Amino acid sequence: MTLRSSHRALALAATALSLSPLAMATNGMLLEGYGPVATGMGGASMAHDNGLAAAVNNPATLALGEGRSRIDLAVGTLGPRVSTAAGPMSVDSDGTRYVMPAFGWGRRTGALTYGVALFAQGGMGTEYGEQSFLAMGSGSGVRSELGVGRLMLPLAFQVNPNLSIGGTLDLVWSTLDLQMAASGMQLGGLVTGASGNLAMALPALGGAPWARIDFSDSNDFSGAAKSTGWAAKIGAVYKVSPTLNVGMSYHGKTALKDMKTGANAASMSATGGFKDAGRMVVEDFQMPAQTALGLAWQATPSTLVAADIKRIGWSDVMSSFRMRYESSGMGGSVSFALPQAWKDQTVLQLGVAQKLGAWTLRAGMNSASNPIPDALVNPLFPAIVERHYTLGAGTAVGQQGEFNVSASAAPKVKVQTPSGLEIRHGQFNLQLMYSIRY
Repeated sequence: MTLRSSHRALALAATALSLSPLAMATNGMLLEGYGPVATGMGGASMAHDNGLAAAVNNPATLALGEGRSRIDLAVGTLGPRVSTAAGPMSVDSDGTRYVMPAFGWGRRTGALTYGVALFAQGGMGTEYGEQSFLAMGSGSGVRSELGVGRLMLPLAFQVNPNLSIGGTLDLVWSTLDLQMAASGMQLGGLVTGASGNLAMALPALGGAPWARIDFSDSNDFSGAAKSTGWAAKIGAVYKVSPTLNVGMSYHGKTALKDMKTGANAASMSATGGFKDAGRMVVEDFQMPAQTALGLAWQATPSTLVAADIKRIGWSDVMSSFRMRYESSGMGGSVSFALPQAWKDQTVLQLGVAQKLGAWTLRAGMNSASNPIPDALVNPLFPAIVERHYTLGAGTAVGQQGEFNVSASAAPKVKVQTPSGLEIRHGQFNLQLMYSIRY
């Protein structure tokens, strides 16, 4: 590699990392499916029983479940495969597995079904070593890790033999780790305001070969920056005929507080020994509103066909990503605005379930457009996956138990940014669930 090509690759890396979009999972920041029953069918879940995952899908489908009470214990793994290239330089992300536990309990009393459910709604990250070109020669690796979860109180009511309605009240939390390197000039281009001694130091950092923003903890299930808030959703299912259900749901936009680190848990640093500790505040990060409509057709006594269409309002929550660093060492603060310009996303979810003796086999597809403009995709958060192919299976275990599993594979998608950075992203994800009906 020539010195010239090396400098060009570092310049591309600086541009990409200084424009980092915040988060990704599969459908943008959302998983392709919740619970292995729905995920095995491409995520389709609006109009058929899919267990306590109804709390995060369509709460009205809780009224479709059999039995008086149910417990679901589940775990999922998100397996991204991300690589980044700039000219002759290429690196694979070391962030290849993220674990997401889930739990649900529900009870039916007459026409009323109620319960509690805990689900990871989304989250992922990437991680590149200190020797990669994305580290910009800073001597430390770069990484991101976002997690969003919900504790939900679902309630469903069977209005009459054909109509069921439902809703949830959700406690939502978000956590984020971010370690980012860029040139001083690139990082300075994101500054929207500064104050105090830190403001006076910024001009000298403009010519630095590298500058860093760091906040990260060592916990696999949380990040250094944390926030909590609320959300709600409503849904309905209507039996059009003995073999056809139609369902819909609306998920409201979250009301999360700003994510914050501890007072000295973040840092800014740059070439030449500059380093300062302080607090990082991620301002007004929210999860988007969603509207979904679907149907479930019992084509034969042993064959179920389901299809959903979902609209996700990314443009309302991901137009920009704003952070504020508050220095506890030098004093003062600096604000950054990272352009996002995400587009709203339409997701098509298709699936089929076939009973074969004691087993139910499932297959499906989840198809969505990439919501991020090519110019803003970067190695830390390449939320560019567009399609998943899914398989699943379930069987009874004893008199009261049931086991379900799903697997989904996303073929690699490649994006070429205008600056010449090439980013590839594929996935292989698993979900397992054991249920008890009593």
